[in-house]
Amino acid sequence: MSLAPRAVLVYRHTELDELLARHGTRGQAAFYLSARGRHLADVEGRHVLQQQALAAVSAAVPLDWRRGTVERADLSRFLFAPDDIIIVAGQDGLVANVAKYLDQQPVIGINPDPARNPGVLVPHPPAAAGPLLATAGSVLAERHIEERTMVEAVTDDAQSLLALNEIYLGQPSHQTARYTLRLPGGRHERQGSSGILVGTGTGATGWCRSAWLERGSQLPLPAPAEPGLCWFVREAWPSPATATALTQGLLTSSEELTVISESEGLVAFGDGIETDALALSWGQQITIHAASQRLRLLR
Repeated sequence: MSLAPRAVLVYRHTELDELLARHGTRGQAAFYLSARGRHLADVEGRHVLQQQALAAVSAAVPLDWRRGTVERADLSRFLFAPDDIIIVAGQDGLVANVAKYLDQQPVIGINPDPARNPGVLVPHPPAAAGPLLATAGSVLAERHIEERTMVEAVTDDAQSLLALNEIYLGQPSHQTARYTLRLPGGRHERQGSSGILVGTGTGATGWCRSAWLERGSQLPLPAPAEPGLCWFVREAWPSPATATALTQGLLTSSEELTVISESEGLVAFGDGIETDALALSWGQQITIHAASQRLRLLR
């Protein structure tokens, strides 16, 4: 007989949790904030909403199902099973944090605080957890799956990195990144810049959109489920050795962007998680393309 599904609840510590971890007591945290014109009640309200959402989701898990819980900081050490059903309760970015550790498991996004979270990836209220879990555990689950494209970076020594929104390639500091950019079709250019963003349609609502808006780009950004990617070079600098002609574009599902490092210590990281990065030495090559793996959101 097969095992019942396991519901894995993913969450992150609240601002109140972090304040208490730093200051020890509510009184000390309140004093720290009041000295800066802030009030503990501001973060306590958001903490309560998060706790209520976690309690509602936990209560909605069927009694005969197995359960698991993982905080964001522990995702890299948590072992997800193929038959897990993932429930993410928090901000949209928490879905991006967990996506790269999954392999086809369905994800249910729960929004504890709609007044603050847009709900692009966590569109459901806590009360919807029960019906969504029932759907996820039924034969009808596939009808309610929305797949989202992910992006992958692979170095020439076989290191790889997945991301849901975007991959950033550049210096970990504010120094200029130097490299040669190679595009499909053979075009290439030596550049010095603040780095490169390669994003999905999901990422086109975030950091990539910021780059798109800043330059007044007319590039048609991909939709979340489209297999293509968009890419932007940030603050390319013209010099006798570097050019600025190739600073934005689109990649189809079969195309890739290639970068050859001409700086020591370039890094590539995904979805803003700098602690999980690929390091590049001078002369090393990295390719970035649409990933075969996709996020599967249950709606």
